[in-house]
Amino acid sequence: MSDVVDPAVLTAERFRSTSVVGAGSPRPPRDAPLPPGPRWPAAIQSVALMRFRHRFHPYLRRKYGEVFTTRLLPGSRPLVLVTRPEHVKEIFAGDPEVFHAGKGNAILGPIMGRHSLLIQDSVEHHRARRLLMPAFNGQALKEYADVVTDLAREEVGRWADGSSLRSLDRMNALTLEVILRVVFGVTDEGRLARLRPRVTATVDVPPLVLLGWGYPRLQKHGIWKRTVDNQYALDRLMIAEIRERRSAPDLAERTDVLSRLIRVGDDEHPDDRLSDVELRDQLVTLLLAGHETTASALSWALYELGRHPDLHARTVRAVAEGDDAWLEAVLKESMRLHPIIPMVVRTLMEPATIAGYDLPAGVTVAPSIVVAHQREEAHPDPDLFRPERFLHQNPPANTWIPFGGGARRCIGAGFSLMEGVAVLREVFAAFDVEAVGADVAKVRNITSVPRRGARIRVRRRR
Repeated sequence: MSDVVDPAVLTAERFRSTSVVGAGSPRPPRDAPLPPGPRWPAAIQSVALMRFRHRFHPYLRRKYGEVFTTRLLPGSRPLVLVTRPEHVKEIFAGDPEVFHAGKGNAILGPIMGRHSLLIQDSVEHHRARRLLMPAFNGQALKEYADVVTDLAREEVGRWADGSSLRSLDRMNALTLEVILRVVFGVTDEGRLARLRPRVTATVDVPPLVLLGWGYPRLQKHGIWKRTVDNQYALDRLMIAEIRERRSAPDLAERTDVLSRLIRVGDDEHPDDRLSDVELRDQLVTLLLAGHETTASALSWALYELGRHPDLHARTVRAVAEGDDAWLEAVLKESMRLHPIIPMVVRTLMEPATIAGYDLPAGVTVAPSIVVAHQREEAHPDPDLFRPERFLHQNPPANTWIPFGGGARRCIGAGFSLMEGVAVLREVFAAFDVEAVGADVAKVRNITSVPRRGARIRVRRRR
């Protein structure tokens, strides 16, 4: 089901037609009674939410309680954040026909495209998720694991004994290779060399660019123009790869995600076939959702283990004993203590009652991951790094939500954990790790990363 349209035309149409507030979203009344919140201009609130989320969410909770409203650009749109697990459950358990996640994620539309799993809602989302799910089931993850392990071993093998490095940079490089080889299925070094800078530039989109999508004229200037130009270049490369892959003689034997998706559908199920544009949108979604998110979680894990000799020793022992449960617990605690994504959004297509408030259609509601992960009653001593919280147990429902929840829970959650465990296994089989200096979170785009790159010193284990 290959398209014949010039990729440049497809890119131009995507930027022209994608609405950053969600096409078809109702407009809530300006005088609708909403939970309390700051009365600052929407521009200031938008910047605070994007740039200072780790302090802004807790500040709003302290000042206004467990439910609060912010207003965002464009148009001073209301966003209601909830923090209590029972209120989070109300959103995750809500009718997907009423709680539209795609419209809440619309700010990512100009890059992800309208076919993205994160942008679609209703029947379209159900179809896309059904078609993508087999590429991320248990059997598929087992087939990817060997490739991830080999790539992790190659990366760690390049580290010099006694060297200091920014673990975020190394984990970004590694998870990028995983995406390109396991998801995109690219192995040719020339093609990899052309894709890497385009993919990196797509991931490294500053918050100012995201805020500017609501003003199309900006796309002709400065950082917005550079982002658009990079998308044209990336789309040309990706569409060419997709079209060539369709005719690959070994397509039936290939196990990468792209090849699996191309094989979806047959003469009896023609509606299941994915077009070139659909494939492009889903691949970019998997790239943005699974590249820097996993890299940031891994870099924080290395940093924290490098600060705690007792946990470091237990991790080395777990690797020697094949105890993957401990390694997964380390990764989960890293995601809890250092949230990569600040919230999970849904836009109401009909009025709904959330946290005791009767909210009108058009309001966006969002569980705060930042606050949920710091709740003392769910995570005692929440400021401490304690992987045993996740060892053979789970925290209370709706208090650990790095992958969202409900029908829209991240389809790549299992892949992310598999990849993280494989990387930690290879690192601690070869090296001891020591944190170098302190670090704090900063906002990179929609994600949060270590401001100083989570610097570590590695010494080869004898």
